[in-house]
Amino acid sequence: MPKELSFLPLEALDDFPSFPFRLRRDEEFLNLLESVSTHGVLQPIIVRPVGDRFQILSGHRRKRACEVLRQTGIPALIEPCDDVTATLLMLDSNMQQRQKLLPSEKAFAYKMKLEALNKLPGRPKKNLTPVGSDFRTNEQFEDSREQVRRFVRLTFLVPELLEFVDEERIKMRPAVELSYLDEDSQRDVVDFIDENESTPSHAQAIRLRSLFQEGGLTRDGVYSVLSELKGNQKERLTIKMDKIRTLIPDNVPVSRYEDYIFTALKLLREAEMRK
Repeated sequence: MPKELSFLPLEALDDFPSFPFRLRRDEEFLNLLESVSTHGVLQPIIVRPVGDRFQILSGHRRKRACEVLRQTGIPALIEPCDDVTATLLMLDSNMQQRQKLLPSEKAFAYKMKLEALNKLPGRPKKNLTPVGSDFRTNEQFEDSREQVRRFVRLTFLVPELLEFVDEERIKMRPAVELSYLDEDSQRDVVDFIDENESTPSHAQAIRLRSLFQEGGLTRDGVYSVLSELKGNQKERLTIKMDKIRTLIPDNVPVSRYEDYIFTALKLLREAEMRK
């Protein structure tokens, strides 16, 4: 338990290394800002001494609110502890206090927690899987073991795909399958999404993972799989722009490509009918 209450200057505080939670200016933060402005910091932050400075374990948003309000200090409970204890305290307190966590926040928080738990005395020296077989989720995690494993897999996504997951453009299950692709293939998926505004289904993501593990996934392969008709889509055709540009004169603007292609197809059909 914290032992010492102090009033610390903000300039003496450091954020926790690799802090996995975002300091968003959302409604929750705005409410905190109003509370601190009216009543001050009602709940002291928790810090640990590191040399002549203090590392925040709980209270990053309260510190940020004080900075926005141009306050110079903040009440703090000083808790001397080792690195593992500090990491677990930081993760547990932040996950309990925040009303809504993004998938990316949960992903990196769970990964940090697993790494910290594996360093506790009596734990196996070698952790064979991202989620060890001997931890009890009912005590350490709010999600099931399988769901924890899924969240940890999200940390293997490139930032752009992880952002799509946070925005709910890509669901959890296809995102997990995409996490097994290498960086180049994942960026091919990002390019397709940007160009076509269409995200992979679970079935498509499974096919991409299978092709990658078989060593047969190329950029064309990614586009081919993702261009296939999904069950809830109307039929459509995707043509790569680089192939179209080689067949259309340079003086034709992109805005007229559709008319140009339809005119060319109409002339081709008429020519074939005359034959």
